[in-house]
Amino acid sequence: QVQLVESGGGLVQPGESLRLSCAASGSIFSIAVMGWYRQAPGKQRESVANITGDGNTNHEDSVKGRFTISRDNAKNTVYLQMNSLKPEDTAVYYCNARISTVRGTRIMTSGYWGQGTQVTVST
Repeated sequence: QVQLVESGGGLVQPGESLRLSCAASGSIFSIAVMGWYRQAPGKQRESVANITGDGNTNHEDSVKGRFTISRDNAKNTVYLQMNSLKPEDTAVYYCNARISTVRGTRIMTSGYWGQGTQVTVST
């Protein structure tokens, strides 16, 4: 059983910072891409940033220069440092990871989601 648990959300004022964390646990063989998505009220879930196992990153244009994704492979954890937050960043932020597990003699790879953490940017 694999779980992704996010933490670090909250209520901040415009211009402030937050750091989200997402830890994967369970019978993990390996983790490939890890990423962050967000979903604002009334909108579709959208990609924010992702990072490969060897550290290559991709950030969406809306967050470039403000958000930074990173990961600690030893801890199976991905982070999202969010600076200069804007009201339009308000959303539920979800962690996603492509994780391989061992099932008997086979290696199975699936995508997993965390439960989400609320980020609210408001005065």
